[in-house]
Amino acid sequence: MLKDGTYAAWFKTPLGQGTGIAHLADGRIWGRDSIMSYSGTCEVDGDRFTAIITLKRHTEGHATVFGADDLTLRLQGTCSDKIAKYVGTAEQVPGVLLERTLILSEEAPSAPKPSAPPTFNPDRTPKTAEAFPLIE
Repeated sequence: MLKDGTYAAWFKTPLGQGTGIAHLADGRIWGRDSIMSYSGTCEVDGDRFTAIITLKRHTEGHATVFGADDLTLRLQGTCSDKIAKYVGTAEQVPGVLLERTLILSEEAPSAPKPSAPPTFNPDRTPKTAEAFPLIE
């Protein structure tokens, strides 16, 4: 089942590949990569899902993996545990198939809080003669 959360995204078409971040919550999906932002809706039915996503360029640069900007994608896929795989097409670029993998990000366990360093007490330090007795 596709769970609400933040996903690392990897995608490719015959024209190229890329990576990004996607967020899913309450049937909404949004995210971005280095040149495009995306938002839309997602419907989940067991381990299957469909989505309609609008992509818009936010930064000039290299060509998109579709070779076009401002797209509407129709996606369908499956999800098992923390990995979702799906395929999609863009209405504006018929015949170009997008393949994508989403990997659910999990918060790393928090590191234990460091304990306070011991209080320095010069009376507890060894004296030179005690620490290094003379050998006779």
